[in-house]
Amino acid sequence: MTQDDNLAGVVANDKLAHVVTSAAHDIGGYIRAQREAAQVSVRQLAEKAGVSNPYLSQIERGLRKPSADVLSQIAKALRVSAEVLYVQAGMLEPSEGSKVRDAIVTDTAITERQKQVLLDIYTSFCQQNEAEAEMDAAAAESKSEIEPEQPAAQPTTI
Repeated sequence: MTQDDNLAGVVANDKLAHVVTSAAHDIGGYIRAQREAAQVSVRQLAEKAGVSNPYLSQIERGLRKPSADVLSQIAKALRVSAEVLYVQAGMLEPSEGSKVRDAIVTDTAITERQKQVLLDIYTSFCQQNEAEAEMDAAAAESKSEIEPEQPAAQPTTI
């Protein structure tokens, strides 16, 4: 292995370490923001999530990257979707959701059950609107097939 290969490996490892550190910091800041929005202390959240107070503090400061299980426990304690925390932590790719869906999922004022009911209703409305749009398009297409285009009137010469 050449010195250049070693250097490339060090640079790649350094970049990976930066990405991991960045993801840990991002999820920590997000958890802190959600905790503060819910007006819950670090100690209270740690107790609800079943993790130690120092560990949660380290997560919030970006010093530790929590596992999926710990994120799930924190999500439940904060009454937010675990999926949102997984995306923030870089464990999942963001879904192609809408702003409405994202707002429902991240709202801490409602329970997980209430969120699911709202999402079901929202999805139902979206599907209904999509079906109506398809029916309108099909009706417009069949109308154009029934009524052939009339040739333009030819000017008469005298």
